Amino acid sequence: MQPDRYTTTPATASRAASIDAGLRSHMQSVYNRMTLGVLVTAITSYVVANTPALLSLFLGGPQVYVVIFAPLAVMWFGFNPMTMPSSKLKISFFLISVLYGISLATIFIAYAKTDIARAFFIASAMFAGLSIFGYTTRKNLDGLGTFAVMGVWGVLILTVINLFVGSSQLMNIISVVSIIAFSGITAWQTQTMKEMYSVTHGAEGNSRMAWAAALNLYISFIALFTHILHLLGNNR
Repeated sequence: MQPDRYTTTPATASRAASIDAGLRSHMQSVYNRMTLGVLVTAITSYVVANTPALLSLFLGGPQVYVVIFAPLAVMWFGFNPMTMPSSKLKISFFLISVLYGISLATIFIAYAKTDIARAFFIASAMFAGLSIFGYTTRKNLDGLGTFAVMGVWGVLILTVINLFVGSSQLMNIISVVSIIAFSGITAWQTQTMKEMYSVTHGAEGNSRMAWAAALNLYISFIALFTHILHLLGNNR
């Protein structure tokens, strides 16, 4: 008698358990790396904001534009998971975290500490909920991801326009759209990194993907935090 193809044998059960354990370890690695990046950014921002010499050095003149665009330059030219080894991706990731920290140092001057704390906890709660949704939902979120990416492009266009207009109302609209867009990206990226994991990629391949996923989620979290902070600061 032939065994039913849907019958779970000890071998298949063991293989499934191994894959589940590997996936959990992979996801934990992604969130650990992302959390370390946020921590590095927070410490860097606080140190620079409370050190007048560093504040003047990095943000006290035209060099501020170099600081602002430096993370993008590193992401475009120094972060390629397809060709770079995991060790170099790690260095690039934490370099980006430091550069973001420098550029965000002014929030400790522009906003009250209570607003910063509230924004951080709200962003953390939103991020956790969206990640859980992206991990557990059975619905394909590719459509949501496409829509969210289009929203980010719209935000970039509005931001450029606002550089010339200088409208506080338009900035509020940008923040609201950004929060919606990066919320969608968070859920979508969580589902994507879960689906991309495979034991066949090997430790190095999965580690490279983990650094890429950590960077994507890190950027989403920073965007959520900064735009929530902007709205909270405006409401005071």
